[in-house]
Amino acid sequence: MAQYSKRRTTNVFSLSFLDVMSCGFGATVLVFLIINHEVDDEIKEVNRDLLSELRLLNYEINSGTPNLTELEKRLEDVKARIAQAKRLRLATVEDAERQREELETLEAMTTTQRKSLEELMAEVDMREEEVERLKSAEEKEDGRANIEIEGQGDRQYLTGLFVGGTHILIAVDASASMLDNTLINVIRRRNMSVSRQLQSSKWQRAVRTVEWLASQLPLESYYQIVRFNTEAETVLPSDDWHSAIDAGILADAIDTLRETPPADGTNLANLFSAIDSMDPLPDNVMLIIDSLPTQGRTPPRSPTVTGRERMSYFVEATRRLPRNVPVNVIMFPMEGDPLAAGAYWSLAQRTGGVYLAPSEDWP
Repeated sequence: MAQYSKRRTTNVFSLSFLDVMSCGFGATVLVFLIINHEVDDEIKEVNRDLLSELRLLNYEINSGTPNLTELEKRLEDVKARIAQAKRLRLATVEDAERQREELETLEAMTTTQRKSLEELMAEVDMREEEVERLKSAEEKEDGRANIEIEGQGDRQYLTGLFVGGTHILIAVDASASMLDNTLINVIRRRNMSVSRQLQSSKWQRAVRTVEWLASQLPLESYYQIVRFNTEAETVLPSDDWHSAIDAGILADAIDTLRETPPADGTNLANLFSAIDSMDPLPDNVMLIIDSLPTQGRTPPRSPTVTGRERMSYFVEATRRLPRNVPVNVIMFPMEGDPLAAGAYWSLAQRTGGVYLAPSEDWP
């Protein structure tokens, strides 16, 4: 046994696997310790810088918070002022548009008014020429009226009656009561022939009154004559206004009155309704009448009419008279109608006219 045993030799340079691993692990730990130390130093340096910046930011935030609140408030004020400025701008634009439209309207009105003024000036020139022509015609007639009234003496008494205006209406009562001053004679004449009725002194006086009024019409005026009883109708050829310078038409109208006897009752409402329908309205009315109306809107059922009923017919009729039309009343009083004078006097005073109850020899 001893002969097979050999002595192991020892090599100081030989390394086992465990030794190698131990050396590698130690080296790794050493490298890690070296690197980790450097990283920790860098992190600490970075953290210090970040902390300084953080503190600076916190300081700026704390110091800027009040300013931020103020700025937000100022921002809201600025926004409010901007909104107000927008509203004002919109209102200004709308006002400018409205003023522009008004200016255009005013310019159009100015143009229209200028044309109207030119037309009025042309009409004034035409009227002046017409006045000159009328003056020449009047001078040629040597101051005579457009109708000559035959007779003795001066019949133009001082009555206070104004026979003037631009459109003059002469309204004459042509009811049966104009045949006489008393009821008995009215009934008697109503049953007579037409020629005897036309010879009635009261009716002849009414016709002469119309003739006298027509003779006083201004030559530059227009006129119309209406006879009324239960109806109202014009005596002239048409319902239009006629120039007073045309004496021929006026003479024919007077002849028509002379040839038409009075008849039927008195309806004053129809007359005033006819006046209200005239275009233009008369600016002077000469009413020749003798009593209160005997009819209203509907004919009476009884042949006799009381004084109270006649007064109610009168009041009803005056409601149809247009405003601002003066009514001059020439009264031929009728027997048995004491309320008529006061009623027609009141009508004349209320409308700005004159009440006249002339003597029997007038005109």
